[in-house]
Amino acid sequence: MPFTPVMIVVLVLIALVLMAVAFVLGTVYRKKVSEAKLGDAETEATRIVNEAVKEAQAKKKESLIEAKDEIYKLKTEADKEIKERRSDISRQEKRLIQKEESLDKKITGVEQKDEKLNQKLKAADDKLEEIEQVKKSQFEMLEKISGLTAQQAKDQLLQTLDEELTHEKAVHISSYATSLKEEKDELTRNLLATTIARCAADHASEATVSVVPLPSDEMKGRIIGREGRNIRALETLTGVDLIIDDTPEAITLSSFDPVRREVARVALERLIQDGRIHPSRIEEMVEKAKTDVDNIIKQEGQRAVMELGVHAINPELVKLIGRLRYRTSYGQNVLNHSIEVAQLAGLLAGELGVNIDMAKRAGLLHDIGKALDHEVEGSHIKIGVDVAKRYKENQQIIHAIEAHHGDVEAKTVLACIIKAADAISAARPGARRENVENYIKRLQRLEELANSFDGVEKSFAIQAGREIRIMVKPEVVKDDQMVILAHDIVKKIEAELDYPGQIKVHMIRESRAIDFAK
Repeated sequence: MPFTPVMIVVLVLIALVLMAVAFVLGTVYRKKVSEAKLGDAETEATRIVNEAVKEAQAKKKESLIEAKDEIYKLKTEADKEIKERRSDISRQEKRLIQKEESLDKKITGVEQKDEKLNQKLKAADDKLEEIEQVKKSQFEMLEKISGLTAQQAKDQLLQTLDEELTHEKAVHISSYATSLKEEKDELTRNLLATTIARCAADHASEATVSVVPLPSDEMKGRIIGREGRNIRALETLTGVDLIIDDTPEAITLSSFDPVRREVARVALERLIQDGRIHPSRIEEMVEKAKTDVDNIIKQEGQRAVMELGVHAINPELVKLIGRLRYRTSYGQNVLNHSIEVAQLAGLLAGELGVNIDMAKRAGLLHDIGKALDHEVEGSHIKIGVDVAKRYKENQQIIHAIEAHHGDVEAKTVLACIIKAADAISAARPGARRENVENYIKRLQRLEELANSFDGVEKSFAIQAGREIRIMVKPEVVKDDQMVILAHDIVKKIEAELDYPGQIKVHMIRESRAIDFAK
């Protein structure tokens, strides 16, 4: 049967009603299910809370019980300690009571002894009074017999005795002074003679030239180089004058500074051995030679320290000692002189009963200021004292350094020993030569005058002081300023320096540009 539109509408309405009813029923069911689950969750939460409360109460009871046990334990220990302390106090009180009783007994005994002693003193005073009476009566009798009072007799006796003793005293003092002077002179002569004999040393004055042997005369031309560039480079870098003359197979190095001369000698020997001689190779060899000379200085310092048995010296001080190897004084090598003074001082100290190690140390360091007198202002004594203070040397050693030339009064035996040892070493035949010292000082002064000008980098006195080569800083001194600077230096040399003949001032300005091709 076909559906009419009315039927279709009715069916649709019925379907809608059924769907609404089903939705309402589903909603009610879901609400009941949710309410049931919520009730179960609340029940479970309540159970958990109750269990937690019960557990907390149980733990609280346990904690209270433990606290009560701990309090009881502490109380028991405190009661025990109090009891022990009371017992100790009781024992100490008993001891104090016993000591007081013993002290009372001793005081009673002392009082009884004092009473007996007072009685004896009273008896002694009575006897003394009786003796004084007898003495007085005897003096009165003597005064009647002699016709002099006691004071007059005493004065007369003392006057007679004083006259006799004055004469005898003068005779004994004169005799003793003469004997003492003779013994002192004899002892001094024997002491110095023994010391000098036990420390004999050879002396040779330091030369200002070194000779380097050549394998052949052809090597001279290679050393000179094209247009003299090699020899100029070597002389400029070392500050040493190379003398190439008719002497067969030899070149002479001339310089007043032994360190420069040694650097030049080592560098030249290595260049000859290597065979490659050009300015860059010369510069490399000079730097290596300077390093080797520095090592030699260190080794010389260590050798001196080990030879003398002087220990616990600062390593920097050892290097300064080594520098004395290349320092001369009146033609005498200062390191050898210092070692000799140390040995002489040790021998003198042994004879006089002074600390030998300290005497050797003071002798080795007495001229340490000469290692720095080219670099630091002041005399070598002042510099030496400052160096010794800087390296925490003993005050007696510092005083010995300060007094060894008589600048200050020697106040210790050690200072007197160092002063005597220094004089002995300097007085040996051939030890010193005055003209060499003056010559070296003049060359040093010449370099100092040149170095005092702004813009001067280095200066080297060569040709026995007849020429000075001055290297200027190219960034400070321009080419047109070099003539003016040379003129100013010449005027200062003429005004402040005494010298024979004339001095050539040679100015050198060099600019280098270095780059690398990669």
